[in-house]
Amino acid sequence: MNSIVRDSDVVELTEPPAFSFGEKVRANRTIRNDGTYRGKEIGDVLVKKGEVGYVVSIGTFLQQFYIYGVEYLEGGYRVGMKRRELEPVDTCAEVDDLPLPEES
Repeated sequence: MNSIVRDSDVVELTEPPAFSFGEKVRANRTIRNDGTYRGKEIGDVLVKKGEVGYVVSIGTFLQQFYIYGVEYLEGGYRVGMKRRELEPVDTCAEVDDLPLPEES
């Protein structure tokens, strides 16, 4: 009856979610269909490492992990991902890279 294999002994739900709705995030690994994504074959790539998306939902899994629903605009997929599969995109750094208008 207790045949569920947990990824770790850490229970993330004791803390608030690491990401918030609308936050820009990057996949830090390639994500393949494990059979839970309808319409794609098992093993098909859903998200490439480095692809950027936005958090559109936050749920839980096994009363242990937060699952972040991330919308990836480039690939057109909405994929549920764990915290360890994501990293925040520093939007301030992107704004700092933009050229400023010259003063007259």
